[in-house]
Amino acid sequence: MAAHGARRPLLLLLLAGLAHGASALFEVKDNNGTTCIMASFSASFLTTYETGNGSKISNITLPASAEVLKNSSSCGKENASEASLTITFGRGYFLTLNFTKNTTRYSVQHMYFTYNLSDTQSFPNASTKGIHTVESTTDIKADINKAYRCVSDIRVYMGNVTVVLQDATIQAYLSSSNFSKEETHCTQDGPSPTTGPPSPLPPLVPTNPTVSKFNVTGDNGTCLLASMALQLNITYVKKDNKTVTRAFNVSPNDTFSGSCGVQVVILRVENNHSALELQFGLNVSSSLFFLQGVQLNMTLPDAQGSTVRYSNSSLRALQATVGNSYKCNTEEHIFVTEELSLNVFSVQVQAFKVESDKFGSVEECVQDGNNMLIPIAVGGALAGLVLIVLIAYLIGRKRSHAGYQTI
Repeated sequence: MAAHGARRPLLLLLLAGLAHGASALFEVKDNNGTTCIMASFSASFLTTYETGNGSKISNITLPASAEVLKNSSSCGKENASEASLTITFGRGYFLTLNFTKNTTRYSVQHMYFTYNLSDTQSFPNASTKGIHTVESTTDIKADINKAYRCVSDIRVYMGNVTVVLQDATIQAYLSSSNFSKEETHCTQDGPSPTTGPPSPLPPLVPTNPTVSKFNVTGDNGTCLLASMALQLNITYVKKDNKTVTRAFNVSPNDTFSGSCGVQVVILRVENNHSALELQFGLNVSSSLFFLQGVQLNMTLPDAQGSTVRYSNSSLRALQATVGNSYKCNTEEHIFVTEELSLNVFSVQVQAFKVESDKFGSVEECVQDGNNMLIPIAVGGALAGLVLIVLIAYLIGRKRSHAGYQTI
C-alpha cells in the first residue's frame, strides 16, 4: 500500500502486505464444546511509537504460537447476540474481535488491539512503557450462515496502529462446527458474481471522464477533500487468449467511502463491477502528503477468470504540503502496474489536514507550470520584436535628419 524519499517508518507501513505470517485457525466453543466462532487469517500490526530520536514504526507479525484466550472469548450470553474472539500472543499482546448480529447479518462491530511498549524487542528505545489498547469499528460483515471471505488485505486503522489481516475467513454464530460453504466476499476482492447477463463493456476509447467530488470524514473531521476525473486503463487477457487494453471512466454516480488514519487516508470508489481504492500517505519529516497506493478489483465478463486485481503501494504522485491542496489541470498518467494505469484530469486534492471543509493554498503541478511557459515565451518574443522594430525606426529617423543642413 515504499514511496520514494519516505524512508524507514513509512517503508514499513507500505510493505505491510508482504509481512504476514502463515494463516492460523482460531475457534471459540461454548460450554457444550460446540464451535460458535471460527477465524482463519494471517496478520501484521504496524504501531507508531515515540523514541528519544522521534517516531518509529514497529511491525509485529501474528506468530504461529498465537492462541485463543478462552476466559476472554465467548459465544455470547443466553438470548444475547454478542460474541467475541480474543487471540493472545507474545508478552502482553491481544487481538479482540467483538461480533454483533441482527436477523440477516453479523459483523465485527469492534476490533481491539493491546500491545506492550515495555517489550524492548518489538519497541526498542520506546519513550513510554506499559500496556496500551486501541480500538476501531470495522467493515467486516456477512450474511447469517455464510462465511466472510477476503483474500485481499483488510486494513483497520486505530490511531497509531494499523492492523492488517490477509487471506481471512471469519464466521460467527455457526450453525455447524465448520465454515459454511456459502461465502460473503469483501469489497476489496471485487463484487460477487451475479447470475444475470453480463454488463456490456465500454468502448475501447471512451470520452473523457466527468469530474467527481469526494470527501472522507473521520472522528476529527474531514481528512480528504478531492475534485477530479478518473479513468482506468486496463490491459488484460481475454478468454480467447487475446490481449486487449480498455479504458473505464469512473462515474460521479459511483459510491464512495473511506477512512482516516494517522499516516494513511483511504478513498474507496465502487460500483456494480469494480472497487477502486486510493491510499494517501504522509511523510511526517517533510510534512508532505501524496498518493502512495492504488488497488483495483474489477469484474470483466470477457477476461480469463472474469476478475482482475491490481495493486501498487509504492507510488508517489499528487504530492503537496500538508495543509495545502495539490492542483493540476493537465491530464496526468499514473502507472500503477504494467497492466493498469490511472489517468487523472482536472485534479485538486488535499489529505490529512483540511480546514473548514475547504481546500487550502494551491500547489500547482509542474505540468501546469510548463504550460504557462508557452504563452510567456510567445509574449516575450513579441515584445522583443516590437522593441527591435522601435529601435530600428528611431535609428532610421536619426540618420534621415543627419542628411539635412541648416541654411
